[in-house]
Amino acid sequence: MEKSELDGIDQMKGAIPLQQYEQANAGTDKFKTEDVTHILLGLYGEVGSIMAASKKYCREKEAYPGYKYAVEEEFGDALWYFAALCRRLDIQLADVFESAVDQTDKIIAANDQENAPICQIVTLSRVNDINDILLELGRVTAQLLNINIKDKKSKTEEILIDFARVYLDAIQPTGLAFASIVKTNLKKTSGRFSELEIDKLPKFDDNFPAEEQLPGRFEIHITQRKSGQSYLQWNGVFIGAPLSDNIREPDGYRFHDVFHLAHAAILHWSPTFRALIKHKRKSNPVVDEAQDSGRAIVIEEGLSAWLYSYAKDVDYFAGHKSLSFDVLKTIQKFVNGYEVEQCPLNLWERAILQGYEVFRQVRENNGGIIIGDRESRTIKYQLLEQ
Repeated sequence: MEKSELDGIDQMKGAIPLQQYEQANAGTDKFKTEDVTHILLGLYGEVGSIMAASKKYCREKEAYPGYKYAVEEEFGDALWYFAALCRRLDIQLADVFESAVDQTDKIIAANDQENAPICQIVTLSRVNDINDILLELGRVTAQLLNINIKDKKSKTEEILIDFARVYLDAIQPTGLAFASIVKTNLKKTSGRFSELEIDKLPKFDDNFPAEEQLPGRFEIHITQRKSGQSYLQWNGVFIGAPLSDNIREPDGYRFHDVFHLAHAAILHWSPTFRALIKHKRKSNPVVDEAQDSGRAIVIEEGLSAWLYSYAKDVDYFAGHKSLSFDVLKTIQKFVNGYEVEQCPLNLWERAILQGYEVFRQVRENNGGIIIGDRESRTIKYQLLEQ
């Protein structure tokens, strides 16, 4: 899906054509075209997640503040799998939903759109008990598991329409807008699975003076002294404080500044690195306060520490070509509200995998030269001269 198309959808107000969602959905579908089983299992799992999130809300009420966000995401993921299933069955998603709402009451109304004087308002059935509709959603999802691709198309369509109808009914008591579910899912899946276009990725300091920008290309020397502490040098000048692992069993975290350097080069974001080289954007007090100061630095440091604890259990991502979607979604929550949230998940994936590739070399050699290039959004390793 082209970024311009995604931006267009993200800026739309009100209705979003399901044909447009269906087309965008196809661009993020990396499963084999003949693979129906994994699509069905994925859909079944997402419906289960909808039930789990709803159960937490019913039990904990205000104590579960992330309810709407969680349920919106799960409804979106379920829609993604449902669209993928329809595509494999050669049935249009929009046609399925149109048939589903044909079974409900409608009101003919005057439209506020210039080129569409008449519209239909669908009145869904009133849901008195969310538990009842969720059980019904589980039942119709189970029916989908019985789909045989060799069945007559009409028989298959009936099951799909039944699911679409109950799916819409299940959204009603959540207070969520279907358009919001669609937009959120498009943004998420496109950010994870679409090809990166370097020239269209976000930049955060191009409009600031050169002395407030992250350097376009940088070489940072990391050395370790007999004390076991690591030191950083930039242009021959020591920056920051010497670091140790700060843990009972040494694990190499003294070299974790590599991750900040990866963030700076690949994401064009690192409040920690900005502070180290004194390139904070002080010409704009709002940006300096909200994006470059204490809390943003704590967010980046906390994210790095959390991810490091995860990485230790998977050999610091050695041999990994991708990251768990759950890890990437957690990162997205970490940086919510900060400029870097504009970066797509696959750019985060690049920053983390390249960062850890360099980190493993630094750890093995107790130091090295870190070369960051913001134009190519890369970070590389070079041995220190002996």
